Amino acid sequence: MNPPTILIIEDDDLQYEIYEEALAAYRLVRVKSGSEALAALANHPPDLLLLDHVLSGGELGLDFLPEFKELLPFVPIIVVSGALEVHQRFQALQGPRRAHYCLPKPVDIHELQRVVETALAECGEREVVRQFEALERSRRVDAQELFSRSTDRLSRQIRICEIVGKSAERPNISALGRQFGVARRTIIRDLQELIRRGQLRPEVYPEWENPPPE
Repeated sequence: MNPPTILIIEDDDLQYEIYEEALAAYRLVRVKSGSEALAALANHPPDLLLLDHVLSGGELGLDFLPEFKELLPFVPIIVVSGALEVHQRFQALQGPRRAHYCLPKPVDIHELQRVVETALAECGEREVVRQFEALERSRRVDAQELFSRSTDRLSRQIRICEIVGKSAERPNISALGRQFGVARRTIIRDLQELIRRGQLRPEVYPEWENPPPE
């Protein structure tokens, strides 16, 4: 298999030599400005993007971050810079067009290697797939919970109908709540639904008695 391609946007030759040594296991492509990077991305999208902030020609790397994310929505981006204030680092890592990591300079070689490896393994397309899988699991859980609640309510209403229908007296709301382990207002709603559906007589629960507020 071909090694992953890393596009490095860095204008400092010494810093790039550090990257060449630390990331020798990958295929490295270097440009010195954000403008050059945009031109390179059109023809050869990388697997990961390494971005400095202060670039050639007075360009600032973070200014290009939204465009990079627009062109490479599933490619992890690592910002490596010694020129960022704390609030700029937070901004770079927030929002829909964000970087995945932000490392300071001078960069720790072992930390850089670890972050690059993690980003390639866990971020990008795999991250999106996990998000969709989590959403589908959430929807299934919600649907199952809704079905379970509906089934429990129907079963409870059938039993209430049997109990109340056999008695000539008005039902004891509190006693029914204790019996079924639900709140009084739940029993009241059950009675109202049963009356609306014609399964209980209206006098079982007179209209003048309203359910308690939410």
